Amino acid sequence: MNLVVDASVAAKWLFVEPDTGKARAILDSAESGELQLLAPEILPAEVANSLWKRTQRGDLDRASAMGLFDGFQRVEFKFSSVQELIEPALSIAFRQHHPVYDCLYVVLARREGCDLVTADERLYKAFARDSRVRLLRTLS
Repeated sequence: MNLVVDASVAAKWLFVEPDTGKARAILDSAESGELQLLAPEILPAEVANSLWKRTQRGDLDRASAMGLFDGFQRVEFKFSSVQELIEPALSIAFRQHHPVYDCLYVVLARREGCDLVTADERLYKAFARDSRVRLLRTLS
């Protein structure tokens, strides 16, 4: 089974936050071969940016951030080119008044006929009518 995850879910693999257990259950399913994780190729940049932000706030030192990113890079993803997702993502962004980079994940889930799991409440609310977009905290 395929599943699209965004950076808000991937960040929970790296840090102890609310719903980290649910995010790690997704990762465990991927590592056991039950799930194939999908994402736009922008995901590593978003994860790296979240690590950078934490170092800027003083929550994390540089060496720890680099180590966490190294661990993230070991997760197997099937990445899709932004180029092939960008036009429909821009169109959706205009309609939904929502950032294009989030819409890349929505477009990918629709294209692949699978769910997108996010911990981002704003993204979820923008696409709550889309049965493909699921909120991490509501997963059982």
